[in-house]
Amino acid sequence: VWLKDKTEQQYDITVYRSASCGCCKGWISHLKDHNFTVEDVVVNDVNSHKTRLGVPPKAASCHTAEVNGKVIEGHVPAQDIKRLLAVESDIQLLAVPGMPSGGPGMDTAGARKDSFTVFSMDSQRRVSSFNQYTDY
Repeated sequence: VWLKDKTEQQYDITVYRSASCGCCKGWISHLKDHNFTVEDVVVNDVNSHKTRLGVPPKAASCHTAEVNGKVIEGHVPAQDIKRLLAVESDIQLLAVPGMPSGGPGMDTAGARKDSFTVFSMDSQRRVSSFNQYTDY
């Protein structure tokens, strides 16, 4: 389902993660496969970056990223990030809370594929569903 993207549009993204997180490395590979240039920043305290960037505790996952002034939390599919960046919007954050099995970076061979929702949050801190993955 996470087909490689051959489009020319390229984005620079900064990812904050802990050194011990294997699924974060998987998500970074997913981004690279979709034409993102990744600055991989290994930190001792990812939570300080979540706080600085305004990630609500209920939205938290294992890694946090910044791209074009937007915050990306957790295992958000690259296609959703690109869809967000393609249009002007008031959305400040995309998040996949927790670590759903089967999502990008959590999709090791034989892994269960859980349904999950990509949530968005605007500048007024209103939360909406941005995309849902149920049958993939």
